[in-house]
Amino acid sequence: MIKVSVMYPNKTSARFDHAYYRDKHMPLVKTRMGASCLFYTVDKGLAGGSPDDPPTYVGMCHIYCDSVDSFQAGFGPHAKEILADIPNYTDLSPVLQISEVVVGQE
Repeated sequence: MIKVSVMYPNKTSARFDHAYYRDKHMPLVKTRMGASCLFYTVDKGLAGGSPDDPPTYVGMCHIYCDSVDSFQAGFGPHAKEILADIPNYTDLSPVLQISEVVVGQE
């Protein structure tokens, strides 16, 4: 299993609409990807290394798929539409990472 993490760096004057991201953007991603997206999670940054530090990322999602090929097959055909939705919730540029899940929920 792989996890595609899309992370939005926390910048002072940046705009990030968490409600839109949670309620509209990520359901759009799941709908377009269909069965390729096993499930996803959405995170809202609260703090950094200590409670007084700002979060490194203001928001992020993690999309779980069987493989990189599965992710690409589900995301690729809809990439233009999904990426075009980004300005509706943020002016930040996301940071992307694909990871192999070596330990999951038990």
